[in-house]
Amino acid sequence: MADEDRNLIEILANSPIDFNKYIGYVSSPKCGAIATFAGTTRDTFDGKEVLELQYEAYVPMAVRCLKSLCSSARSSWDIHSIAVAHCLGTVPVGETSVFVAISSVHRADALDACKFLIDELKASVPIWKKEVYTNGEVWKENKEFIERMPDLGKASHDQGGACSGKKKVEAHERKSCCGTKVKVNDESADSCR
Repeated sequence: MADEDRNLIEILANSPIDFNKYIGYVSSPKCGAIATFAGTTRDTFDGKEVLELQYEAYVPMAVRCLKSLCSSARSSWDIHSIAVAHCLGTVPVGETSVFVAISSVHRADALDACKFLIDELKASVPIWKKEVYTNGEVWKENKEFIERMPDLGKASHDQGGACSGKKKVEAHERKSCCGTKVKVNDESADSCR
């Protein structure tokens, strides 16, 4: 089966994430590791009580960007299967809004690729989050996006904006996700526009 056939990418409208579905998808007797990440709505942010999160997306581009990120992860780590799910609409406190599952023969590849995928998803995929508080609401930018955009006045294509192309991943000394930083450079050859 081709690598792209072992990717499951879903953008779910007002539907809860079924962890078992995605873990089952990536499970294989060939693999000794499954790494997962579940992003959930917490009840406070900066001292404000959070009621819920609301997500919107440009779905066709989000799916293209996620496919590109999966391809980038596969080019850097020995991965068997990838599953990524993100909710749209309202996500109440305690519920999961994003889930990533990755399987590999060895844990280091799955852990590093999982961290890469969630970080890149938050930095570059066109999915937007509104935090709804007891005393108001605000559209939020992820810190990963802000770190990539030091001068928000410049056009996104100048700064490697949302899905500007296939990501090149350079792992310093190829240690585990907990031991080294991952450096991401954009390559201008591919684009999901």
